[in-house]
Amino acid sequence: MKALVYTAPREVVLREEPEPAPGAGDVVIQVDAVGICGSDMHAYHGHDPRRVPPLILGHELAGEILSGPGKGRRVTVNPIISCGHCEYCVQGRNNLCANRTMIGMQRPGGFAERVATAASAVIELPEGMDTRAAALTEPAATALHALALASRALQRPVPECRVLVIGGGAIGLLTALLLRHWGARQVFLAETNALRREAAKREADVEAFDPLAGGGPGENSVELVIDAVGAAPTRKAALAAVKPGGVMLHVGLQDWASEIDMRKLTLAEVTLIGAYTYATADLRAAAVALHEGAFGKLGWVEERPLAEGARAFDDLHHGRSAAAKILLRP
Repeated sequence: MKALVYTAPREVVLREEPEPAPGAGDVVIQVDAVGICGSDMHAYHGHDPRRVPPLILGHELAGEILSGPGKGRRVTVNPIISCGHCEYCVQGRNNLCANRTMIGMQRPGGFAERVATAASAVIELPEGMDTRAAALTEPAATALHALALASRALQRPVPECRVLVIGGGAIGLLTALLLRHWGARQVFLAETNALRREAAKREADVEAFDPLAGGGPGENSVELVIDAVGAAPTRKAALAAVKPGGVMLHVGLQDWASEIDMRKLTLAEVTLIGAYTYATADLRAAAVALHEGAFGKLGWVEERPLAEGARAFDDLHHGRSAAAKILLRP
């Protein structure tokens, strides 16, 4: 089968790969569309020691089950394959399973014509769901999971809040879109890429600005900040912007570690929350929300053939695309 293989830093190659070899309890899925995630770009840049080349990346996918339980069903997947019996799995928090593996990391991923994964990780799609929307289920579930955590910590409901989202990639934009759907009073979006800023203004009706040029909500001014980048400067900016008693939600994973202003965190009683991926319930809820239009019309998503995958990675690397999400179609 054809697959896009990460072979070395800043190199992905379309080539013939063996057909998936499903194990006991696995299904094989014919991939209809698969998204390029920020973590795929992190691996592409050689910054993720967990993703060792040669490796088929890709974990945001939609397709049809070719073999195994549920043959013929249109599905997306939870790329995290959990053990099912640890304390976190039995709590429904399988994203925290210490025994988890992941397609596109320890197992071949979805940048291919076909992929094998655990039948237990399959998420059935709503009847008639559009393929473009279906392939966004995984990043949309990340946004939904993060905002659900934040909502429980906020002193007032989201419609009463001013919110700053840092980062106009897929997670940041999907978060902003969901905030608008939930009725947030005012949503700011910080993004350095001018093409993405314009797309965010057009698609999400947010106040998008370039943080390097100033502007934005100012210090101590918003009840909720979502850092969808996770770099040292964005963490600093997030904590500066949040009001006393507010919530700083950390989603991005660009930098491994950095200093933050612990004095403000303490004296201003800021709640700092880390949000990692999603649980299975979030994926199911995100699929329904996408199908029902909670994330808008998705006109900001770009689709390209899998054969043009190397160019897509290079365009994202150089900031040549306005799209916060590029889907590859095998």
